[in-house]
Formats: sequence, C-alpha cells, structure tokens
Amino acid sequence: MTLFKNWEDMAYNLETQEEYDAFWKEYLEQERLIYKDILGKKENPVKGSLKELGAKYSIEPVVFCGFIDGINTSLVNEQDMDSLTEDSEVSLEINYEKLYWNMLEAKAPWLYELEEWNGIIDEEKREEIKKEFKQSKIVRVEKVGRNESCPCGSGKKYKKCCGK
Repeated sequence: MTLFKNWEDMAYNLETQEEYDAFWKEYLEQERLIYKDILGKKENPVKGSLKELGAKYSIEPVVFCGFIDGINTSLVNEQDMDSLTEDSEVSLEINYEKLYWNMLEAKAPWLYELEEWNGIIDEEKREEIKKEFKQSKIVRVEKVGRNESCPCGSGKKYKKCCGK
C-alpha cells in the first residue's frame, strides 16, 4: 500500500466520531506548527525526503504525506501523491498568495491568522486577497424576463416553464 493510501486510511477510516475528532485535533495542531516554522523561517522551497521532513517536524512520514496532500494545490509544481514513499525526495515550492487563498477557502483562521505571515505577505496584500476571495463567493444571477427563453433549455418562454 502506498504512503498516501496509508494516510487516507489513517485519517478517514476511523471507527468512532471521538477517534476522528481526536485525530484531526492533533493533526491540525501539528500542521499549524509546521506552517509556523516554514513561514517564520521563510523556507521556500521545503526540501528533503519525507522521512527527513517528518523527523524535522516530529511527525511520521505518513503524516507529512498528509501535510503535502493539504498544501499540494498551493505548490508551484503539485506532487504525485500516489508515488510518494518515505525515501522520496521532495522540493515543495510554495506559492504563498495561493496558499493564503486556500487557507481562507479551508476556513482555517488558525493558519491564515498566523503572525508569521507578516514577513511573507504584507497586511495590505492579505486584505486584498481576502477581498478577492469574498467577492469570488458572491453569486450574481441575471434576472430572466417573463417573455424570454427559459434558461433551463426547454425552449419555452420563462413564464410558461420555470417561472410558472
């Protein structure tokens, strides 16, 4: 079984809600500490084998694989998760603005409110990213006139179809 499959089993195949809650509480704290270190040291890219990086952050390589899964969409070059082993050498080049956006998307204030962001992205730029993020979540719908074709594609007028 691949390291990534082991991560998925470990993280998502827990028998009780209590086990699930305990696992994620511990993992999210470990994740916060890793980000605190990476952002604080402005370490980019993060390099090493999963075994070395796990040891550096005092976690198992399988858990560091989970960390990579979480940060993967924020990397300049995404990792092939299924090919990772403990001895895989990785170079995780982080797109910080995308990472900040993704932390907003994940609703993770314990990550996007870290004071270590101050040395990476200035406050003005973070506010701009937050504003763009909020605007991207607003749904705008064009109003359909009664006598226009129905947007459902039926070919009928709106008033005789979905507007009935």
